[in-house]
Amino acid sequence: MKMRTIMVPVDGSEHARRACDYAADVAGVYGAEILLVVVHQAVPLTLGEPNFQHVTDALLLEAEATVQPYEASLRESGAKYRTRIVGGDVAETLNDVAVSEAVDLIVVGTKGKSDLEGLLLGSVTHKLLHIAPCPVLVVR
Repeated sequence: MKMRTIMVPVDGSEHARRACDYAADVAGVYGAEILLVVVHQAVPLTLGEPNFQHVTDALLLEAEATVQPYEASLRESGAKYRTRIVGGDVAETLNDVAVSEAVDLIVVGTKGKSDLEGLLLGSVTHKLLHIAPCPVLVVR
């Protein structure tokens, strides 16, 4: 099996950290690159300027802060990685990124930062399992 790109959606949760660590191990075995993806909410164009730009800048700063610990961990492990920050519906946007980047595997945590405790599988993970164009590995 040839594996070039492993996508890891990250949101600051412990579940995403474990998924990222697991993906680094898998990437090491296959010599693959990790694609860290942070999805922030879409900013409505109807917001108008300068509000649109202020909100966009704030979301970008928050996303950059979210991804920094994952990048530091991957740097420390020696894994090859790159980062994408995009806006939109989380599951749909992750699917779009997986398609456009020709991702070979998505490694995702069981639940994200916003999922309610007690749910067996987060709603984004559940949706990705149904729409993703490639295998999805769910890490507990």
